[in-house]
Amino acid sequence: MFQKMFLRVSIVALLATSAMASQAYAQAAPSRDPATVQDGAYSVEPNHTRVLFSVSHIGFTTWYGEFTNVSGSLNLLPKSLAQSTLVIHIPTGTISTSNAKLDGELKSADWFDAAKFPDILFTATKIAQTDKDTADVTGDLTFHGVTKPVTLKVKFNAAGINPLDKKYTAGFEVSGQIKRSDFGVKTYLPLIGDEVDLIISAAFEHN
Repeated sequence: MFQKMFLRVSIVALLATSAMASQAYAQAAPSRDPATVQDGAYSVEPNHTRVLFSVSHIGFTTWYGEFTNVSGSLNLLPKSLAQSTLVIHIPTGTISTSNAKLDGELKSADWFDAAKFPDILFTATKIAQTDKDTADVTGDLTFHGVTKPVTLKVKFNAAGINPLDKKYTAGFEVSGQIKRSDFGVKTYLPLIGDEVDLIISAAFEHN
């Protein structure tokens, strides 16, 4: 008898907790409408921001890697998007390909020369809205001691209060392509591809 009552109470409590959690999430659900985004100063949230890259490996396969511990600032003006500013810092030494030996090679002077050039810097110079939730962001990319203009395609994902840390967060997906030879990284060309595809998943927290 007691066991049955305890079981019933436990089930009711579990259902109530689940309902409350669902309600809390629904209340905190982020908005996908760019018009609702808060303006002002943001900083990169590094734990959920990833810079991914891919390059052809002798034409047989595509090799992938990533950078972490990204930092940067965004001054977002949704109603005057072209006036927004963006600066991103990517630590070269955080490169990871899931192959420790290769990671060491890529950090060496033959490739990224992380000791001499510890930071990859992107500074936006022009932001042009292309649709309701997309924009082309052109900026100066400084990599391996060389600065070149690069245009990235940016898509707004959503913005709202993060239910985990309670901070207002805006998320974006970014894509683009560079030629590594333009930045003086020519090791193993053309066996290893020159075109490097970039995919960036970026989270920014409102200051």
